Amino acid sequence: MADILLTHGYFLFEDEKEQQIMRPYVPLGLLYLSSYLKQNNLSVEIFDSTFRQRDELIKQFRQYPEGIVGIYTNLMTRPSVIKIIREAKKNNWTVITGGPESANYIENYLQAGADYVVLGEGEQTTHELLTALKSGTDIGVIAGIAFFDEKRKLVRTPAREMPRNISQYPWPDRESIDIQKYMDVWQKYHGESSVSMITARGCPYQCKWCSHAVFGFSHRRRDPVECADELEHIVKRYNPTKVWYADDVFTINHRWLFRYAEELRKRELKVPFETISRADRMMDEKVVDTLKELGCYRIWIGAESGSQRLLDHMKRKVTIEQVYKATKSAQSRGIEVGMFLMWGYADENIDDIDETVRQVANINPDIYLTTVAYPIKGTEYFAENQDKISIQVKWQEGSDRDYQISGRHSPRYYRYANQYLKNTVEFHRLKKMNSLKSSMKLKHAQKSRKLLEIAASE
Repeated sequence: MADILLTHGYFLFEDEKEQQIMRPYVPLGLLYLSSYLKQNNLSVEIFDSTFRQRDELIKQFRQYPEGIVGIYTNLMTRPSVIKIIREAKKNNWTVITGGPESANYIENYLQAGADYVVLGEGEQTTHELLTALKSGTDIGVIAGIAFFDEKRKLVRTPAREMPRNISQYPWPDRESIDIQKYMDVWQKYHGESSVSMITARGCPYQCKWCSHAVFGFSHRRRDPVECADELEHIVKRYNPTKVWYADDVFTINHRWLFRYAEELRKRELKVPFETISRADRMMDEKVVDTLKELGCYRIWIGAESGSQRLLDHMKRKVTIEQVYKATKSAQSRGIEVGMFLMWGYADENIDDIDETVRQVANINPDIYLTTVAYPIKGTEYFAENQDKISIQVKWQEGSDRDYQISGRHSPRYYRYANQYLKNTVEFHRLKKMNSLKSSMKLKHAQKSRKLLEIAASE
């Protein structure tokens, strides 16, 4: 039996929305952890739950009792992870959790059966913890963990300092899982395949609603030559049609971006990719030219709202004008723009929604996705609303998405907001094309706006 079994508790068969989308990616965090532990002479097995059944994992717990399991946690997988913890403890497994979710709910996870919660970046801490468990040495001297002592009193050790040079970490252990399944799903549903990689860890920006539970407000980039080496390996080994750079903000460091482009240019390596940026980090025309040169076909921008008042409240440090300029700059080079939008933040009112609808119609991104703001524990947004938050499900059966904020409008209100946005954007697109259907869309938009107003008064 391996020194540790790693899993992440995400089962595709339980996710109806993803079954419609079918764009799964490998659990990069676990694969990084696996590589690091193996590099330090520990044996690792990964149970990649994505395409598997829960019974398979439970069978493993029963077949090999008293092992050690490490579980990655996020807000999407809480109910699943709690079930896994229960089954592991029935068979006397030691349970270690890590990731943003258990870092935000330390006592909840320990009370649910976890023996240790790894806080922050996981590689070095998990290595030291496993070494101590094997040797029987003092756990309490390990930085970056939480656990209950013999009296069930919470012990939280000092935070671990994160290494500045993340290029010291080996590449993700992709060979330990069946990547071909991911490639096959992409090919079956989309006629293409995609592999993810990261070039940096963390985000230094302090948007109120965003969780920084793992990396804090740090931002550390890998060496551009090493990143080019990994991309070249991915192309040779897996031959994907495109790549997803899973960085929080790919364009933060312009000097790094230019060096990376230079390195890929030397190798004559150009792979289509999509990634996430901030509008203010795309004001330099050279940056957008470089994205195009690298093979960027789609860039996602977190616009969040068309109301500058709300953006300032969020601490976004971005202006509507920058979102407009970044979008048009990318589109003029043939790069699609995807936009993230958020309803219901703070004291958003109909005037703010009107402004968001107007701005999105004017900016006209190629794609836009909306969500209703929800408070994630550990964020400034959560702290601001703590007295207004309630939840109607048991903690272990829900997630932070289930929090309800008193005074907020009904789900129907936000459905009308979506319809209002969609109909208005389509009206403006059809109008530019001189389509006779534009008048129909205008009527739909006006009707949606009226229904929104009615729902607001309920």
